[in-house]
Amino acid sequence: MKLTFIFTAFLIYAGIAAAQTDAAENKTKKEDFSDDWANISKYQKENEVIGLPKKGEKRVVFLGSSIFEFWKQKDPEYFSAHAYIDRGISGQISSQLLIRFRQDVINLKPRAVIILAGSNDLAGSKGHVNNETILNNVKSMAELARKNRIKVIICKYLPIYEYPWNKAIKGTADQIISLNEALVAYAKLNNFTVLDYFTPLVDERNGQKSEYTTDGVHPNLAGYKVMEVVTDEAIRKTIGN
Repeated sequence: MKLTFIFTAFLIYAGIAAAQTDAAENKTKKEDFSDDWANISKYQKENEVIGLPKKGEKRVVFLGSSIFEFWKQKDPEYFSAHAYIDRGISGQISSQLLIRFRQDVINLKPRAVIILAGSNDLAGSKGHVNNETILNNVKSMAELARKNRIKVIICKYLPIYEYPWNKAIKGTADQIISLNEALVAYAKLNNFTVLDYFTPLVDERNGQKSEYTTDGVHPNLAGYKVMEVVTDEAIRKTIGN
């Protein structure tokens, strides 16, 4: 009888210890996001809070990479003063933008989407990509938008003379110009609005004017102020005041 009691007590103790160990492991174990290559989890909760547009709201989503993400950080009032939603994620290539297009654009039901894509593809940060690959991804995004009755604004990329983190890449300025020509031709063929970020920021060597940039790639606040003027013009042209 005594042995039975001891054995039963041992089993209870072992069960409690195992439960405590499992609880501790679950508490410290972080959620695995290794399958989320496009980082759709970044704005998931924020999108849920925002919800659908209010009646009469002319919502516009800005979809891109670091240029857009840093814009909201440097001049948050620009977005809060309008029905503008920034969905930039630093370092992303056009394929990643396409993957999260449904969650970060379509499901938010905007009147228009501004697509800025291509620089990180050309920078070689994720491999070897050409203009055709970038253009195909932009086409897919634009077609998804049109099917969901979202107006499309396609950006001419900002001028870049070289990437400071990858100076081994040569001919960056010419690559950007070539990409922009392809984007403009596609936009005009499909009656999409072209948003020209290149012309107001370009210098004599087809890079960014020094007074508008932090590193030759990303704008400073003055650069973003210039971009805001042409952005508002493109939005008015596309969906009105």
